[in-house]
Amino acid sequence: MKINKKLISLVLAGVISSGFLVGCSSTSDKDESNSGKEKTFVYGTSAYNPSLAGINPHKGYLGWAAIRYGVAETLFKFNDKMELEPWLATDYEIVDDYTMKINLRDDVTFSNGNKMTGDAVKACIESLVRLHDRAPSDLAIVSVDADGQSVTIKSENKVVNLLNYLSDPYAVIIDVSDFDEAGDTCIGTGPFIAKSVTGEEIKLDKNENYWGGEVKLDKVVVKSITDGDTMTMALQNGEIDATQGLPYSSLDLFRENDEYKISSANTSRVYQMAYNYENKDLQNKKVRQAIAKAINKEDFTKTLLNNNGTPAVGAFPSNFSFGNEAVTADTFDLDEAKKLLKEAGYEDSDNDGYVDKDGKNLTLRWLTYPSRMELPLLAESAQASLKEIGIKVDVNNTENTQDYLNKGDYDIYASAFVTAPTGDPQYYITAHLVDGAANNFGHYHNDKVEALTKELRNEFDTKKRSDLAVKIQQEVLNDCGYTYASHLKMSFVMKKNITGFEAHPSDFYEITANTDIE
Repeated sequence: MKINKKLISLVLAGVISSGFLVGCSSTSDKDESNSGKEKTFVYGTSAYNPSLAGINPHKGYLGWAAIRYGVAETLFKFNDKMELEPWLATDYEIVDDYTMKINLRDDVTFSNGNKMTGDAVKACIESLVRLHDRAPSDLAIVSVDADGQSVTIKSENKVVNLLNYLSDPYAVIIDVSDFDEAGDTCIGTGPFIAKSVTGEEIKLDKNENYWGGEVKLDKVVVKSITDGDTMTMALQNGEIDATQGLPYSSLDLFRENDEYKISSANTSRVYQMAYNYENKDLQNKKVRQAIAKAINKEDFTKTLLNNNGTPAVGAFPSNFSFGNEAVTADTFDLDEAKKLLKEAGYEDSDNDGYVDKDGKNLTLRWLTYPSRMELPLLAESAQASLKEIGIKVDVNNTENTQDYLNKGDYDIYASAFVTAPTGDPQYYITAHLVDGAANNFGHYHNDKVEALTKELRNEFDTKKRSDLAVKIQQEVLNDCGYTYASHLKMSFVMKKNITGFEAHPSDFYEITANTDIE
């Protein structure tokens, strides 16, 4: 079966140091006309931070920075309707159920001048599979063969969503002949070249030989700003040109000021609670149900997030056929939560305000991180509501979550995850819900989920894949395996003279060749 060029559907507090004030000055402030001047775009974001330092796509989730900041690109990409379309590739052919041939553009060079060939793409994919934590199970590659400007990939699984996975940021095409596997940077095909990469900032220069046309900016500085008040003040003072991650309480300051503009998009990023099943208390389903019933999703989304999101039922938002509208979960009910705890044998025997069992209070270690400003707010909300049903919550809000996850020093891990950036449900399910999944830190296991996921991996039909995704989610929700709080509405706030910088529902296309300061 051959399919060519097909699109697939699938206020303010904090002190800013003088060094920051001087270092962030943007070209648009120095010379409003920018005539004859270098254009430097300064971008402040909470999504890049020391715990996610680097743009090496073969390490964890660092490919997100590589693609977001215009360093590297994938073979296919998603449009704003989450349909796949060619990017570094021209088209593809499904040779058989387990084999796909991808044809490549003939006019693409890496930023070091080397041509992107089939051999270069083959080497990149093989390096990815060898080094990355999620890619081997996602892609299940048996072999990659190169022939001129094409690559043929054979997989252990049917290639039902191979292109979706190859459009994940970890699959950006980089020149591995000029690559330090242990390093923090890479050579890509994008409009910008990373000149300096640290945990605090990335400095990029224009790729003068970009294959995709004129690059309108000369330089880009991406700054890590994890404090909301600092970020708000930096934008107000003109120290940055645009930002992502502003506190919701600050958005109205810029929405009501015609010197700024906002670009927003509904995304599949979910704020979720994953349980550590090594905790004997949490092995009791009634305890997990009580916790789920004590999470006030409506209040969290409407009050704390200022309506910049929607309450979640399952892992996916309502704009997907396998999203919120297709599944059901426990609803907020403190009285029922208290009843469930009592049925599980937890009562406040010493009248200290917390339930106990066998002489021990039910205390949960809540692990989260500050770089997503919504997560500390979720911790605050959950801590208050869980206290009402007699559960004590100790919050650990740290950027070093991986250390605690590795050691198992937590009971609930609250995180933010984009569940369908590739427009397909398998991405999230195989990363979180099955045995051995890279993000199944708490060792969740469900026999039915395992069996249904096996079916999903081998199903081509879109409707059947959607139905399987619904069944898998419903099994997890019936089991109270995970609890989902809210889906995010993402907003970029920028000066009014910034163009070509638009929020995207996939949450990983940001700075492009068209981004400009007018």
